[in-house]
Amino acid sequence: MPRGKQVKNRLWRWRSNPLRRRDDIVEAWIVLAVWTVFTVGGAIAGLVTAHAADEAFARQRAERHSVEAVLLHDVPRAGTAVGGATDLRTASVRWSASDGSPRTGRTPVHAGLKAGSHVTVWQNGQGHLTPAPTSSAEAAIESVFLGTTAAAALAGLVFGAGAVARWRLDRRRVDAWGREWDLVGPRWGHKTG
Repeated sequence: MPRGKQVKNRLWRWRSNPLRRRDDIVEAWIVLAVWTVFTVGGAIAGLVTAHAADEAFARQRAERHSVEAVLLHDVPRAGTAVGGATDLRTASVRWSASDGSPRTGRTPVHAGLKAGSHVTVWQNGQGHLTPAPTSSAEAAIESVFLGTTAAAALAGLVFGAGAVARWRLDRRRVDAWGREWDLVGPRWGHKTG
């Protein structure tokens, strides 16, 4: 099919035509709105989400810092694994908070360590144990993933809403055709002969 003919077929709802119905114009506006919100809204949603996630990870890296802690008890090799990692066990440790006060808590450590071993733990500004912050590379990957997910979620909602609106228009058109056929159909039903 020639390129010009293909473009004309896609834009048929916008051309003046005596057979064009009001529903065709409404559908054309719905399609235009869906694609506009998909492209512009999806890009904005993705960028805003990625930026917010990146800021949250940066704030996490700024607030958390590592400290040396001392293991209070031996960590056996057999036991309950933490987070699916087979070589980590939860154990009690003691460390000094940023104000110098002694603290104790439980944190994942490598199995097989003896009491008195030094381990690195992470704490927040209040001196509470926290998980290690996300690295810059991991944060970038996760920010991109979250931004893409936000854009895809918006796209799904927009395309879903557009599909529902077009389905309702189609139902209205089918009902209108049915009413018109009820008027015209009996005229075609007589037999000749």
